Amino acid sequence: MNEASQVACPTWIVRPERPEDAALIEALNQTAFGPGRFAKAAYRLREGVSQVGPLAFIAIEEGELRGSVRFWPIAIGGTRALMLGPLAVNAGQRGRGIGVALMERALDEARALSHAVVILIGDEPYYARVGFAKLPPGRIRFPGPVDPSRILGLSLKPGAALNLSGEVRRGRLDDPVCADGAGLG
Repeated sequence: MNEASQVACPTWIVRPERPEDAALIEALNQTAFGPGRFAKAAYRLREGVSQVGPLAFIAIEEGELRGSVRFWPIAIGGTRALMLGPLAVNAGQRGRGIGVALMERALDEARALSHAVVILIGDEPYYARVGFAKLPPGRIRFPGPVDPSRILGLSLKPGAALNLSGEVRRGRLDDPVCADGAGLG
């Protein structure tokens, strides 16, 4: 095989998040998104709610955290769903496929656990790589300002995203907080 036809193989591994990873993940999210992230509608939905542990994955390479993905339980109208985010990749490692690898692993696990639908707020060209597409404008409403063109959905079961309608709310409350804006589903 000549040099031009060789394909670079990823050297990172994707594994489930562990409790001892929390501080590194928080530092990565702080660097990637800054303190303003806490005011965003997606973060309001996470307040007082524990992430879906079996869907939290990290990418490790040479003993260093390269990326992280988490999911949260939400309700849209009367439908239980998942919200992807944050997905964070170390700035110096972007463009290598780490974020896509994290999402693919987590979405495979979500399917295996019989989850039906996932939404997120993000850039369609990036998230379309794993199947996300824009949801029809006005069908779902977030507890705070969100650019409707950035609301994306993915059916893990056939057609699940097509029927989403209503207010996006927290799926449960694990730790009581004062966060009226997100409500419970």
